[in-house]
Amino acid sequence: MPKSKIAGIGKYVPERVVTNEELKQYMDTSDEWIQERTGIQERRYAHRTNETTTTMAVEASKIAIQNAGLTPTDIDFIVFATLSPDYYFPGCGVLLQREMGMREIGALDIRNQCSGFVYAISVADQFIKSGMYKNILVVGSEKHSFGLDFSTRGRNVSVIFGDGAGAVVLQATDEPNRGILSTHLHSDGASAEILAMYNPGTHANKWGHYANFADATIGEMFMSHDMIDSAQNFPYMDGPAVFKKAVVKFPEVIMEALQANGLKPSDINMLIPHQANLRISQFVQHQLGLSDQQVYNNIQKYGNTTAASVPIALCEAWEQGKIKEGDLVCLAAFGSGFTWASALLHW
Repeated sequence: MPKSKIAGIGKYVPERVVTNEELKQYMDTSDEWIQERTGIQERRYAHRTNETTTTMAVEASKIAIQNAGLTPTDIDFIVFATLSPDYYFPGCGVLLQREMGMREIGALDIRNQCSGFVYAISVADQFIKSGMYKNILVVGSEKHSFGLDFSTRGRNVSVIFGDGAGAVVLQATDEPNRGILSTHLHSDGASAEILAMYNPGTHANKWGHYANFADATIGEMFMSHDMIDSAQNFPYMDGPAVFKKAVVKFPEVIMEALQANGLKPSDINMLIPHQANLRISQFVQHQLGLSDQQVYNNIQKYGNTTAASVPIALCEAWEQGKIKEGDLVCLAAFGSGFTWASALLHW
């Protein structure tokens, strides 16, 4: 049975840098307040009309495919992770296929938010192990900036998120000491509403009038002013509750991957955590007894790019020479759902 290796990697972040100081123009906040709680100093925002989740994914994918020594027509399958698609439907996978002039290959969209890229890696890994595909493009791309509440009401969420894209080409390999060792996926929907975007959606939530629309008039089925006034068209997050869950599940899923392969934290050459919050990453690093050289964080520059954060950080660490051939690399993520996941691989 073949294994899966990362044969090429690429990233794209928009040119526009948005600092904490700039956000002060729109909400009651400060650079000190944001950095103390998140570690974020700045983030990137895509052009309002000329850049989309798909166009950013295209740029990252071009680099990944080129680094793999391939062309777009060599790609057998696409797995695209995002929570901010260009359209409600169809998904971004087919748009990427179209924009890159690929063959009529399959395209699968993953909606696991912050864990999306690691879930996508796991899905692609299974396809390659089965022999069904040989070169799979795995993408995480997000354009958050168009859907945030830039007011004091929304500051707890809006200061965190940024835009960007990352991509890898996953390829079949028989090389020893190379490729994905295992992936581990989990979910618990008991607290789904702690981190969610309630509307647009297909149900009225705790602020709405209907458990379903069987008894609603046609007019009442559209988004109401109450929904807009209570910010249900913006993301909602109970930050402290998310933090408490993340600092438990992050180390658990990393240790699960290590134990499945008879390894320990000191064996890790590089941990790439989802860039949710620098304080979470630091807590996990401390819990596992890892050094600064074993963990890569770039949330300070890019904010939380959800499904794009792991591939962007992975690519940047590789570009800086912090990941070398044969290194043991762990990818881990936790996010909305709740979902959490890890992947352990030899580079």
